[in-house]
Amino acid sequence: MDQSWRVRRWDLRSKRCNYACILGVFDLNAVLLRPITQVLRIHVESEDHIQALKDHGFSTERPIDIRVPHTNLSAVKDFLKKNNVPFTVMINNVQELLEREKAEMVSNAKMERSTKSFNFAAYHDLETLYSFMDTLVASHPNLITKVHIGNSYENRPMYALKFSTGGVSRPAIWVDAGIHSREWVTQASAAWIANQIASNYGVDPSVTSLLGQMDIYLMIVTNPDGYVFTHTNNRMWRKTRSVNSGSSCRGVDPNRNWDAGFGGPGASKDPCSESYHGPYANSEVEVKNVVDLIMGHGNFKSFISIHSYSQLLMYPYGYTCTDIPDKSELHSVGTAAIKELTSLYNTIYQVGSICKIIYQASGGSIDWTYNIGIKYSFAFELRDTGYYGFLLPANQIIPTAEETWLGLKYIMEYVCNHPY
Repeated sequence: MDQSWRVRRWDLRSKRCNYACILGVFDLNAVLLRPITQVLRIHVESEDHIQALKDHGFSTERPIDIRVPHTNLSAVKDFLKKNNVPFTVMINNVQELLEREKAEMVSNAKMERSTKSFNFAAYHDLETLYSFMDTLVASHPNLITKVHIGNSYENRPMYALKFSTGGVSRPAIWVDAGIHSREWVTQASAAWIANQIASNYGVDPSVTSLLGQMDIYLMIVTNPDGYVFTHTNNRMWRKTRSVNSGSSCRGVDPNRNWDAGFGGPGASKDPCSESYHGPYANSEVEVKNVVDLIMGHGNFKSFISIHSYSQLLMYPYGYTCTDIPDKSELHSVGTAAIKELTSLYNTIYQVGSICKIIYQASGGSIDWTYNIGIKYSFAFELRDTGYYGFLLPANQIIPTAEETWLGLKYIMEYVCNHPY
């Protein structure tokens, strides 16, 4: 997600596209052996630009960030110049970032094994994140429980951490990260935030007060199959890993699969598309598991989904540009939350509805939660605005998590203080 004339899609998959370079599934090891791959940002400024791009199978969510291998760079740049479509090079060498990220992970894993510690300033695989969750629960047995909400398509367990000081069916806040698997800073930030909630209880009066009245459910990895695939095969994988009947292309966009304007604008019918909505609403077990928990609980007051990148805080709707009844309040809450976030490192965010701040997108989670009565439904898009994109360096994890926590905490405190 991104601003109305500002969006990124690194891997565009279209049967009509003339440039195989930007269709995207790349094996990580194969990518590292290729010549320089760049990410170009296409600046769509007129209807002529839109039509030229559509004629060649490009998405026109704006601006368009595409990953182009060296062998096709000249052809793509010549096409853009011929059609007078402005573009800039956002990432000059994708391979360099991938290699650096991989080397840092190897080095960190070695350090963690020797020190038996967890480094919040590093990216981790699923097994390590799940081990961290177990350690956190064991360290705070009276505050945190690990809730198994079901299994993924490839039969991996899906866990939410429940922070609670007791009581039955208390009002609750839901926070999830990593529904789009390649957005690694979200899972990493969620791990830091989980530790922050645990550490702050009994120390920070606001967190202590909040947990005295409400429960928090935090899902660090919402798309475990996709996340594993980003570590083993394709760092840029976004979707689930389900098999699509009649297609060789796998996976569904789990944030186009919710029952809110399902199958409408901003979602694709093409199984090979990164925004493929799936055969029907809640077809993806990863989505269905969350839906079942939310509906079964029945007392969630806020639902917050954490994505990257673009530095945005958004509220419904995405599937329509019609204002929600609570627009004024949610915009005010979001603006105040971002003021808190920005106070730490002066990171600039924008606030608005999904449809108006980025683009129309159907089948999203926070539209569904708002429609079933969870008023305080928000989606964060974390750092950055495209300089690194999905490959945000690990040294930005903690600063990103720290500032996000300030915005998140403001929303949670507001929800606690405004029961409905």
